[in-house]
Amino acid sequence: KLYNGKTAEILNTDAEGRIILADALSYGEKQYSPKAIIDFATLTGACIIALGTNIAGIVSNNEKLTEKIIESSKRTTEEIWNLPLNDDYMDMIKSDVADMKNIGIGRAAGTITAAAFLRNAIENTPWVHIDIAGVAWTQIATKEKPYNPKGATGFGVRLILDYLQKI
Repeated sequence: KLYNGKTAEILNTDAEGRIILADALSYGEKQYSPKAIIDFATLTGACIIALGTNIAGIVSNNEKLTEKIIESSKRTTEEIWNLPLNDDYMDMIKSDVADMKNIGIGRAAGTITAAAFLRNAIENTPWVHIDIAGVAWTQIATKEKPYNPKGATGFGVRLILDYLQKI
């Protein structure tokens, strides 16, 4: 049982990060009533498969907040790609024995189904999830992006600072 009272069928014990993050999101929303929630997580290897090591994936429940994050991404050149989160993806994590399951169907849409799990933790607050699995650590430096050194990149710091300065 999750913090918000919903139940989860655990089909993959290696997909534990989304469970903990979902509880943190629910707790933050309930205890602090924020105007928006933006989370960064190295959540899925699927994001690395889909977008590589230069672009982070984002999933959101709010178009307006997404647009602001995308604008900050463009200003800071920390690239992101907006992934869909419609009812079809939410259906992929439905469970017969719980409110949801912690993984989707096979390997399909892994980044999105992980975000769908997180989406179930948010009640009403505008929310953006930024999956930084591919961009948080790089094996080689990118000459065109001197802020992206070999090793830990700090991806998202400039983006979130820009966003916060503009609100």
